[in-house]
Amino acid sequence: SWNVRGLGRPEKRRKIKKSLVERKISLVMIQETKSSTITPEVVKSIWYEDNFEFMAVDAAGRAGGLCIWNPRVFLLNSCCGTRNFILLSGTLFSSFNCVIVNVYGPSEVAKRKELWDDFVRFKNTFLGPWCMGGDFNEIRTNSERIGCSRRDRGMREFNTMIDQLEMIDLPMLGRKFTWCNSQIRDKWSRIDRFLLNHEWLQNFNFKLWGLPRLISDHSPTILMEDNRDWGPRPF
Repeated sequence: SWNVRGLGRPEKRRKIKKSLVERKISLVMIQETKSSTITPEVVKSIWYEDNFEFMAVDAAGRAGGLCIWNPRVFLLNSCCGTRNFILLSGTLFSSFNCVIVNVYGPSEVAKRKELWDDFVRFKNTFLGPWCMGGDFNEIRTNSERIGCSRRDRGMREFNTMIDQLEMIDLPMLGRKFTWCNSQIRDKWSRIDRFLLNHEWLQNFNFKLWGLPRLISDHSPTILMEDNRDWGPRPF
């Protein structure tokens, strides 16, 4: 999952592609494409395999989302999306029925609450274990920020949604924060993460890693199986 802050520049797309190639990613969730139209040609400039499928939500302002995946790994059954999320319902590795959600949280607390409420309603429609990843634009505890303004109400509402959806917030390895104010570097927070229902962890030995910032003020995060037990199969 990666908030890339725009896909317009070819050199940025090349760097994204290089990162996906190096880790042999099976599915990527991108936030803030800032692209009014995502064409197959744009996807090909990012994805490293000839065989792929994708779903995009055209940007309104700085938003816009994109999911690309290997259809041999994930078989799509149904989907829906808005400027703040892309939801994919399908089958992973031919046998694991699941729901994958690419999240881009609004900047306003009230609108984030509306999005959280939408997810709680969708959970009754899109059945199966959920995996939510992306830029939630919200933290869970005060320890997940430095130099940022307090937002106790937002934290409470975010945690309430996580409890209602029965999600597990995986601890992140490799770094503590996923976003920083690049100009001043005195503001840090962890607003990018993965949330999983417990069935995922019963079937996969996942670890969550925060990677170095390369093209954005957000760090990419990668969910992958622990290679001590399963061999490195990034997801």
